[in-house]
Amino acid sequence: METITSNTQRLEMRVDLETKQLAERAASVLGCASLTEYITRLIRENSPKIIQQQTEIRLSQQQFERFMTLCQDTRLKPGKKILAAAKKLDSEGF
Repeated sequence: METITSNTQRLEMRVDLETKQLAERAASVLGCASLTEYITRLIRENSPKIIQQQTEIRLSQQQFERFMTLCQDTRLKPGKKILAAAKKLDSEGF
């Protein structure tokens, strides 16, 4: 059952009839009481995965070791793009 609280925000969207019918059918199959419940469920289940995929960097052990070697090489100087990125991260509290 859908619960409305004072913390609830409105999300408006328009979709074509076929998309709406598909969503209604999927919501029914999952036992959702409404399209709102179904879409909320999709957002909560999928958004964290999508955010993680776009923000996580995966390296092999060999790649990580090469990266660390380069980071520790004092003969190398960072370029303008790296310095700008570091400054941005600092300003964002990282």
